[in-house]
Amino acid sequence: MSRPLLKECAGEFLGTFIMVFIGCAAVGLADILGWFSHLYQVAICWGIGVALAIMAVKGFSHSHLNPAVSLAMVITKRIKFSTLLPYSLAQLLGAMIAASLLFFIFQDSLFAFEDSHAIIRGSVASGRSAMMFGEFFPNPSFNELDCSWSLAFILESLGTFILVAMIFLITRRKKPMDWTQALLIGSTVTILILFIAPYTQCGINPARDLGPRIFAFLGGWKNAALNLPLHSNLTVYVLGPMIGSFLAAFIARRFSFSSVKKPRD
Repeated sequence: MSRPLLKECAGEFLGTFIMVFIGCAAVGLADILGWFSHLYQVAICWGIGVALAIMAVKGFSHSHLNPAVSLAMVITKRIKFSTLLPYSLAQLLGAMIAASLLFFIFQDSLFAFEDSHAIIRGSVASGRSAMMFGEFFPNPSFNELDCSWSLAFILESLGTFILVAMIFLITRRKKPMDWTQALLIGSTVTILILFIAPYTQCGINPARDLGPRIFAFLGGWKNAALNLPLHSNLTVYVLGPMIGSFLAAFIARRFSFSSVKKPRD
């Protein structure tokens, strides 16, 4: 791996770590500690986390923080195809490390939460505590809402489609990234969470879901973390976002709003 690519991958790792640490910590504060009482509080934290992560690493990476976004950038030829796998692995690893650190911080609270709710870690019911890491559908916190596989798949695909389309539109006129753009992208994530999270927890990022989910599996939640059958998770939270990203990139390229243009004088 060349030195420039290694540097970019380090940025993707660090940025994804920051984003997932802040976002999943907010989920833990809401669902495990009960310190947040409304979804909008968690959504705002995720949005701020996205903006901070983008700006933290923009100087030495593309700040994708999401394999679906990296795929879109490959399709529109903003980055080379050869960088997709290294970027995605760096993002996945960043998400896993963030989850492991959060587990260390929240471990006593997690055990207390499970004990108070008579949850045995590793059982099907322990998805209620594993949701701090990976996503589940229907959302365990919204018992009144049902969510089929097809609805979950559509929501995750559509959410990622909107996110990627907005990224293209927001970053079209300026390069490099500035705070206005980062906050607009973060705000997009916040709004999407408010609409989609009651059903699927709103992943819209394969690394954000799969990295913490793998850690939760290794951390004692076992099959509850994978929410077997596994194909339902992989299709909803990995394949769905990648399809949504592909469609957004295809349309952006077709209608020529994926390239970065200089602002008019």
